[in-house]
Amino acid sequence: MSVTTEQPAVAPAIETVESHLHPTPSWDLADHSAPTGREEIWRFTPIKRFASLLEPAEGLKTLEWGANFPEQVTVTELTDEQARELAVEAPVDRIAALAAEQSVHRTHIQVPADVEIHEPIEFTATGQGGRASDHYVISVGAHAKATIVIRFQGNADYSEKLDVLVGDGAIVNLVTVQDWEQGSIHGGQRSLSIGRDATVKTVTVSIGGDIRLQEDTRFGGPGGSVEQFGLYLVDAGQHIEHRLFVDHNAPNTNSNVDYRGALQGEKAHSVWIGDVLIRKVAEGIETYESNKNLVLTDGCQADSVPNLEIETGEIAGAGHSSTTGRFDDEQLFYLRSRGIPESEARRLVVHGFFWDIIRRIGLPELEEHLLEVVENELQVVS
Repeated sequence: MSVTTEQPAVAPAIETVESHLHPTPSWDLADHSAPTGREEIWRFTPIKRFASLLEPAEGLKTLEWGANFPEQVTVTELTDEQARELAVEAPVDRIAALAAEQSVHRTHIQVPADVEIHEPIEFTATGQGGRASDHYVISVGAHAKATIVIRFQGNADYSEKLDVLVGDGAIVNLVTVQDWEQGSIHGGQRSLSIGRDATVKTVTVSIGGDIRLQEDTRFGGPGGSVEQFGLYLVDAGQHIEHRLFVDHNAPNTNSNVDYRGALQGEKAHSVWIGDVLIRKVAEGIETYESNKNLVLTDGCQADSVPNLEIETGEIAGAGHSSTTGRFDDEQLFYLRSRGIPESEARRLVVHGFFWDIIRRIGLPELEEHLLEVVENELQVVS
């Protein structure tokens, strides 16, 4: 398939952040040495479990991709050079660098400018076992409006490099669902560039497999706004890790992050790292990040680390919060005092905890499915 001739604006160059929290982006694999687990960005990750994604491999595959999208949307192949030119940023860790270097297919999904797509643009990626890798770019033209849904399922050791470019004044809803079979591994880097006065909402759902995702956001001009919501369910022996970085590199931009997780079973482990950088030029911005973890049984571990790096005092507001705990005793008492059995009361508390995230997806069929997942997979115990 030929490459589309209409090229979106490439994400603007951003001054590199000099920090141990933010490795220097590079396409060169040699710049991303194999981690030992002592590095700041790897200290929460079980290195041995993700070992297959940290070394070059022979015979890599792509996932089996299915799609449902209108004719206005184009899906085309890219060369390695074209993919790098379009990308928001170079890889920031070894998993993403290998994903970009070893991708079997490099794909460009493009929504043209000034088009309103009423139905969701849906992609389903199914693993057939073995090691797989993809680098794909999504670009949404200026003043376009679209909802994009990507679902991962099946079994694979999968690494990805995803770049999302949102044009000026566009409105985008991006939903990704990691619903892998047990034993799957998924690691990668997702980088988002938001144009002037654009509005973006992302919803990231992680409910199956061992997952480590680096999610980076930056702005292509003033006035951009992003809401990032996350939901994760962690079972016994499972590791789910979300690492978010919001770079306020333009004035009068806004960001709101709200990730929520529930853990149950021995050695269930979640990691949430939320970092917001407010640069000197980013006057008038407003940001808030929140992470909430509900621990359902003994033997779980939830690591939650919010960070704010502020280089200017001329801002509208900035804050963060992080909570990890068991059921809210007051909520349980209120429900039980009205004759609701304890087991049902606990189930209602869990549903309420997640519903505030699920309802923001805006897709009734997917919302209903996720509520069923919460109902079926979470075995709420005292």
